[in-house]
Amino acid sequence: MAKPEFYTAAQVDYGEHESAMQAYLERGTERAMGLGNRGPIHYTDDGSVHPDIVAAYNEHGFYVFEGVINASELDDIERDVVDMWERAPATKGAQEDKQGRPALASDCEARVLSWVRPLSDPIGGTTLNHGRHPAKMIEPEVPDDAPEHVLQLVLGSLQFSDAHLRLYAHPDLLRVAAAILGDDFVPFNEGIWVKHPGLGGSVAWHQDGWTHWESPDLDENTHGFNFMAQLYGCSAANGLWVVPGSHRQGKVDIKAMVTAAGSDRLPQAVPMICAPGDVGICNRQAIHGSFANTSPDIRVTINFGFHRRQSVLGVQSGGIHNPVAEYTAERIHERAKMIAYGINARSERFPDEAPYVYEPLAGEMEAYAWNDAARAAIKDYNLLDLGI
Repeated sequence: MAKPEFYTAAQVDYGEHESAMQAYLERGTERAMGLGNRGPIHYTDDGSVHPDIVAAYNEHGFYVFEGVINASELDDIERDVVDMWERAPATKGAQEDKQGRPALASDCEARVLSWVRPLSDPIGGTTLNHGRHPAKMIEPEVPDDAPEHVLQLVLGSLQFSDAHLRLYAHPDLLRVAAAILGDDFVPFNEGIWVKHPGLGGSVAWHQDGWTHWESPDLDENTHGFNFMAQLYGCSAANGLWVVPGSHRQGKVDIKAMVTAAGSDRLPQAVPMICAPGDVGICNRQAIHGSFANTSPDIRVTINFGFHRRQSVLGVQSGGIHNPVAEYTAERIHERAKMIAYGINARSERFPDEAPYVYEPLAGEMEAYAWNDAARAAIKDYNLLDLGI
């Protein structure tokens, strides 16, 4: 599959930093491939997700499901991603795209577009996002031909991409969600990440959750997880890195870890290595992050997460993904409609595939036909994201 250019820049010789990084990438890749937490999604004789998968995920805090997305579905996703980036604002803050049309999300109330200065770390070492990124990543020299900003993330992406909505309802992935979180699992949020070659910014080491660290009921799955589907695959150079087992350690002093390491290269971390069509899963309590993408390879990640219902119901939260609000049963039900829309949209595209039965809405599926009226109804749906 030919990769679109999106944004790209001339390669730069980063000298000593690049030499140290290459050695780190090689060591990390070797360790990652030996963990035993990767393979196709497979089942027991009674149709349950195989317990070996759940055990490996619970041990390491991440897993790579190999070969989940077939070539035709990858083509669908690629077309939608390319279209979204072509419809993006011509520059950060613009209301029109490069062709003078109203830009993607220009009429949205919710926060949708996230831009970054090339190779920068805009959040690390700041108090943003509840201060959960306490240490700044190294920012390599920016190429002379680099743009001022690149679009890095589109949130609420189910409203812009039928292909993402259909992938959101992939029956094998939803079975995994139920195996980990229970049959009444609920949505978190969704987005499409692009790490542009030679330009993509870093995401400083962090743990995602912020509401439940002091809860007496805290366990390894309290803050849910994210699926991370890979359009072109990802390597140690442009992919996500995870500290195995850190999701079981509660709130960790990440700044102390970085100080002890003497750089942003945490020796405990390993990369999530994926081929095109693989889908990673990462526990939101695990320490994870990504480096600036100085490589020539693009990474496009189709991201969508889920929670336990009990972790969300009655929680007063927000402030990162949406305004502060109480997550009532009514709000959770309204947000969960996206799963039903996804199941029906997927059934239209893949009629020979057995659809997933989402128990909380099993008696309501006829109300969520996927059509133009539904597309209009889900505008700004991500104002209801369930961030914890």
